[in-house]
Amino acid sequence: MVLRLALVLALLTDGALAQAPQTSVRPAERPVVLGAPEQDLAATVAPDPGAGQGNSDAVDEAVQEALSTSSAPAAVAQGQAASIRPRPRPADLAGAAEVVTASAAPAAVAPEPATPDEPAPEKKRKGLAGLFGGGGQSTPRDQSPGYVCGDRDILGEELAPITSKVRGCGIAEPVRVTSVDGLSLSPPATITCETATALKKWVKGAVKPAFGRRQIVGLTVAASYSCRPRNNIRGAKISEHGSGRAIDISGFVLKNGKEVTVSRNYSGKIRKVHKAACGTFGTTLGPGSDGYHEDHLHLDTATYRNGPYCR
Repeated sequence: MVLRLALVLALLTDGALAQAPQTSVRPAERPVVLGAPEQDLAATVAPDPGAGQGNSDAVDEAVQEALSTSSAPAAVAQGQAASIRPRPRPADLAGAAEVVTASAAPAAVAPEPATPDEPAPEKKRKGLAGLFGGGGQSTPRDQSPGYVCGDRDILGEELAPITSKVRGCGIAEPVRVTSVDGLSLSPPATITCETATALKKWVKGAVKPAFGRRQIVGLTVAASYSCRPRNNIRGAKISEHGSGRAIDISGFVLKNGKEVTVSRNYSGKIRKVHKAACGTFGTTLGPGSDGYHEDHLHLDTATYRNGPYCR
């Protein structure tokens, strides 16, 4: 009995193996078809569940049939490999892009030219400008620190106008001069620019050559602006000192620190520079002139009908 059952089981097993397919039943890869609806292609290519025992030939036939009935391009339907690349841009589209870009760019706005500052009008010189400054119009009073009267050789500062109730006194445009052509003034002199310019001319043309350009370093000032009568005599006419047109020099300071004074050394060099001042200044007075100028040289820019007054 046992042997009979074993024989039956063996026969059944051999029959089942004989009917099994020779190849493994696996779903075929879905073909890549451009343009074909995904759902239709899946339905066409997918193997029938009931046909699990179909072979590879049946699958190939199903694929060929799906490709022939699909809406994909003819090149893909025929089995040609299509490269997925973007199509080239039309030539007219590139030109249009350039036009749009150029038109969209904002127009450049040219900057407005800067308006230069207008120069300040020149001031007219008064008094002896023609004689000691040259011309009726001159360089305006310099506003830069360090020098005045528009001359780099005249150092000092500009002052506010000096007014006085005494007729003949006051300076419209006074300057406080501390140095002239390299020679210091001690103390500084309050005078007009016309007087300062004449003083520079005298220092440069007479004083320095007489004492030696490298030997003299300064001038001792006995008086400059002062509202008083001539020679301090009551009732006399107002002195040129009252209008800032006069300066008194009492000494010459040398490089070695020695001072050559008019009162003690009126000879040689001092006599020479006294004489040279005549013409550069309108009035030149010194020792021997009138008894009031024995210890200093009086220099002013007054004008006279008969020319300079020199004593």
